[in-house]
Amino acid sequence: MEQSAVDTLLGWQSALRLEAVAAKLRKRGFEVEVCANREAAGARVLAMAASAQSIGFGGSLSVACLNLTRTLRDAGKEILNHGFPNLTAEERDLIRRRQLTCDLFLSSVNALTDEGVIVNVDGVGNRVAAMIYGPRHIVLVVGRNKLVKGDVEAALNRIEEVAAPVNAYRLGCKTPCAATGACAHCAGHNEGSICRVTTVIRQRPLYSAVTILLVDEDLGL
Repeated sequence: MEQSAVDTLLGWQSALRLEAVAAKLRKRGFEVEVCANREAAGARVLAMAASAQSIGFGGSLSVACLNLTRTLRDAGKEILNHGFPNLTAEERDLIRRRQLTCDLFLSSVNALTDEGVIVNVDGVGNRVAAMIYGPRHIVLVVGRNKLVKGDVEAALNRIEEVAAPVNAYRLGCKTPCAATGACAHCAGHNEGSICRVTTVIRQRPLYSAVTILLVDEDLGL
């Protein structure tokens, strides 16, 4: 059997899993769409951005993979991205605060359980704050690699084993995991730790419009 045939079989299974998770998320009050790939997800974000003027980016590599910034900027949108180079600390802080009241906030999650529970661990807290309340519309772009089988503990294990160490290394943090690639449980004991705020979203927050784009492709960390 050729690898293309194997990929087709695995794709069949992956699509079924995403549809099952989408159904669970809808029962929890979220708007959900399943996208075949990053191009389809990008097209949906652009469509939802049509009526927005200010667009916040929550520091997500998953969203960065969609390569939307130039297109949105060319369309006259105000881009609120604290990750842009050459910003001062004060400028980054101002952008983070403005993201909390933007028209459209784009981000991802650290882990999503098969039962539809969203789990995140954050350093500053702006990302998780904005995905709970504030922006007029919140869009979470979630690649299939973020899905975990099990409960919140399984989600936290994924964050501990993958998302946190790699993000710490990416951000140049002075933490043990940024050197070894493995969690040393330094939260609360290390000034450089990015594992400071943990959120568990079990249902759509009451007064927030949240759309989740489940992408049948690996995106981000």
